[in-house]
Amino acid sequence: MDLIQSRPVSVTGAFPKARRQPVAGARLWYIDNLRWVMIMLVVSMHAAVTYSHLGSWYYMEDQPVSLAEQGIFGTYQAFLQSFFMGFLFFIAGYFVPGAYDAKGPRRFLLDRAYRLGLPLLFFVFVLQPLSIYCISLFGGVDVGGGLPTVYSHYITRYRWLGGTGPLWFCEALLIFCLAYTLVRVLRRGRIGKKDGAMKMPGKMAIWGFIALIGISTFLVRLSWPNGTNFFNLQFCYFPQYIAFFIAGTMAFRGDWLGWLSWQSGKYWGRVGLIGGLVLWVGLLVLGGAFKGQLPSYQGGLHWQSLGMACWEQVAGVGISLYLLVWFRERFNAQGAGARFFSQNAFAVYVFHTPVLITLSRMMSGWPGPLVGRFLLLTVVSIAMTYAVCALVVRRIPLLKRIL
Repeated sequence: MDLIQSRPVSVTGAFPKARRQPVAGARLWYIDNLRWVMIMLVVSMHAAVTYSHLGSWYYMEDQPVSLAEQGIFGTYQAFLQSFFMGFLFFIAGYFVPGAYDAKGPRRFLLDRAYRLGLPLLFFVFVLQPLSIYCISLFGGVDVGGGLPTVYSHYITRYRWLGGTGPLWFCEALLIFCLAYTLVRVLRRGRIGKKDGAMKMPGKMAIWGFIALIGISTFLVRLSWPNGTNFFNLQFCYFPQYIAFFIAGTMAFRGDWLGWLSWQSGKYWGRVGLIGGLVLWVGLLVLGGAFKGQLPSYQGGLHWQSLGMACWEQVAGVGISLYLLVWFRERFNAQGAGARFFSQNAFAVYVFHTPVLITLSRMMSGWPGPLVGRFLLLTVVSIAMTYAVCALVVRRIPLLKRIL
């Protein structure tokens, strides 16, 4: 069974030369493939936080993390954070203009409320309290009354106001769609694809884009340092999320995904991966990360915070552009396996929290290196959540319609 059907390359193994890819009206299978891969990376990130204690998550294993493990986890999570959620906002933004053009403001907003708002409410009032209760499983923690008590405290103490969990993404995307609708209504009328087309930006424009997001992120982190949140919205990353969403809407108008050449993608891949790794090591060494200066990277008037904010965009934009081209050229088709992953991806995003928490509690105290346990938890959580969603969740008519 093919997982993803790769597009053929030449006998030399080279990718095709730069050319415009026809994207209008065609199914962009590589975007579907990128989406489910990003969602798997979301599960991977939360599994990493469970053991690394770098970031915030419902349950974190109470075991010391060695310096070497801190380095591995820190590098992996930093690179992942630099692009994966921004990439999801870019993909979402890409499909917004076409949906708005086809439906108009009222139907567009109703559709987004249905597709994003209902899963958000389901998580807040069902899966979030269930996830909190799952922390007590297999750990001998007395919650004094079980799930009913947990749920009662969750509602009566207004903890549900910040109970969006990973579904903060849907909340933010709803806000972005509302803002997009407002802009379109104020501008009056629809923007035709040709009329609204913009030329594919060159290298200097993209470097300017990177600098703009980096500086904006630094400024936001003066008031909202890394690690802070407002009802589960981490504003310290929002400059990138907003910029990537807007870039997605512009990419649709200009057919940028088709015009982006393999040569350009390879250049940005080197920038994001090789350049990003060199800058990452330099930032850690020169900034005093190994001498207890970690708070300086999180925000405030510190050059380390500015360096971190800009590094995230160099790595994030570079990796994102490379992935777009690589998947377009090699993975613009789906086998049976990829179709399965794609069809259940959003349900996995919604349901992975209680599954991952339960599995991590079951694995609590297991011997072995933390990195190995993280990899095992990632694989098992993805497999188990897909099984639950495909065999149970998406067989329930109401849930299948919204997931």
